[in-house]
Amino acid sequence: MQTRKPIVAGQFYPDEQVQCVDEINQCLEEAPLNMPLPDTIVAGIVPHAGWTFSGSLAALVFSAIKQRHDKVDTFIIFGAAHGYYGASPAVYDKGNWLTPLGEVAVDENLADAVLKSDAAVSDTSAHQYEHSIEVQVPFIQHLFADAKILPILTPPSEQALSLGEVVGDIIIRNKQKKVVCIGSTDLTHYGPHYGFTPMGTGANALQWASKVNDKEFIDLALKLEPQKMLASAAKNYNACGAGAAAAAVAAAKKLGKTNGLLLAHTNSNEVMMKKMGASSAEAVGYAAIVF
Repeated sequence: MQTRKPIVAGQFYPDEQVQCVDEINQCLEEAPLNMPLPDTIVAGIVPHAGWTFSGSLAALVFSAIKQRHDKVDTFIIFGAAHGYYGASPAVYDKGNWLTPLGEVAVDENLADAVLKSDAAVSDTSAHQYEHSIEVQVPFIQHLFADAKILPILTPPSEQALSLGEVVGDIIIRNKQKKVVCIGSTDLTHYGPHYGFTPMGTGANALQWASKVNDKEFIDLALKLEPQKMLASAAKNYNACGAGAAAAAVAAAKKLGKTNGLLLAHTNSNEVMMKKMGASSAEAVGYAAIVF
């Protein structure tokens, strides 16, 4: 049985079970849900930085799903393709994923259905060094102990849209299962370290990155405009996982959703100021959205 081992445990999140659970609970407590939720949730967008910076936003999305659906059979997780340069989305289609909380099974039946559609290819090796899906899995294990996962690395191309639509169709055909789609992306990476400073540097520039550049991508997601999300990210560099987010939105649209709900939006500089009393010349945006 093939098992994908964690690569960022001990860096992005704790590598021991007790500490991992403690930090998940801390993330859940940091950002309590205080707004009305949709009656059903079919998809979400989560960030994928270290939990210290973005874990509370990821927790918001999984907590919202838990409030509406105590049992989820499978999470299809569309991941950002930071180091995968294949043209087609890459499915981890068999075996298990290991985290400090134990093993979680891949939904091989759903994987087969996706692969038969030709919307993606089987490539477990593509997932070996990618963190954008891994950092979500312990939240799922903690809140949805019996759920399976289907990890799919999703490049920011038109194939992300067809993948999302195909996944939506597959979910519709498998109504006996509760399946939720998750798109993993961070937003604008701003500052000299990232080589992206169109508004210069300083507080006003970081404000622009959040209030203007991030907001354009978020607004398109909330309006379920996956094609425009890809175009915005290509032009404005406001999402590192635009394909993952667009696939989740395309699936949500196929499943009948007409709008999304923004649960929270922040950036790494705001988190540093709040938690550490320090600021930075750089900032990475994070959003928590459900559909």
